[in-house]
Amino acid sequence: MAYSRFDRPTAQRKALLRGLVTSLLEKERIETTLVKAKEAQSLCDKMISLAKEDSLAARRRALAFLTKEDVVKKLFDTIGPRYAHRQGGYTRVIETRVRRGDGAPMAIVELIRPEK
Repeated sequence: MAYSRFDRPTAQRKALLRGLVTSLLEKERIETTLVKAKEAQSLCDKMISLAKEDSLAARRRALAFLTKEDVVKKLFDTIGPRYAHRQGGYTRVIETRVRRGDGAPMAIVELIRPEK
């Protein structure tokens, strides 16, 4: 299997990932479990690649996935042009700790700063 199911129905899993990617693009750094971080990293990189196209169709595809319109505006106006000369690898996952309570490995997902 190429992706993690998170032991959730499809609709709940998609909603979870949409929220994670929206938060990551809004705040540029989030902390979540390692498995969720890796899934969100993949989808976030796809959204940034979509923003680099900067077409009406790309904006509509981003609006269909992300949950906040102001995040889509930020994605196309600031984040997309920031990575215009980069061919991928817009995010990084850093393993941080083990969560107390259930022992889940935690990680930070953040947008990298492109070299100028």
